[in-house]
Amino acid sequence: MYQPTFVEVSHDISVEVMPTYLEEESSPVVDKHVFAYFVTIRNMGNQPVQLLRRHWEIKDSGGQDHEVDGAGVIGLQPTIEPDAEHEYNSFCVLKSYRGSMRGYYTMERKDGKLIKVRIPEFLLTSHLLN
Repeated sequence: MYQPTFVEVSHDISVEVMPTYLEEESSPVVDKHVFAYFVTIRNMGNQPVQLLRRHWEIKDSGGQDHEVDGAGVIGLQPTIEPDAEHEYNSFCVLKSYRGSMRGYYTMERKDGKLIKVRIPEFLLTSHLLN
């Protein structure tokens, strides 16, 4: 099955996201739809950056929208060297078959400057809709 990839570049940082529906973890009868997403963050700049915080805007086609803020990603605040990348995966649970996510990472450059690195908006869609 084709898995779409969503990419956005800001401040010389590329964020690539590949979402997928987890049918075995979902239970449509009780409006539980679980989506995993795989993220690759690439530092295309010339100095290290540390990922300090994340901000997510999660939209559910059933009208359940919310925001999530927190330190780092999956318990880490990784430093990403120039020409290196950091990968992780996580998940979200929606009450409907489709939705979307977008947001940004707050990162600090080696020179102390804080930057907001955009996370592309990506679609969460169950293949059960087909």
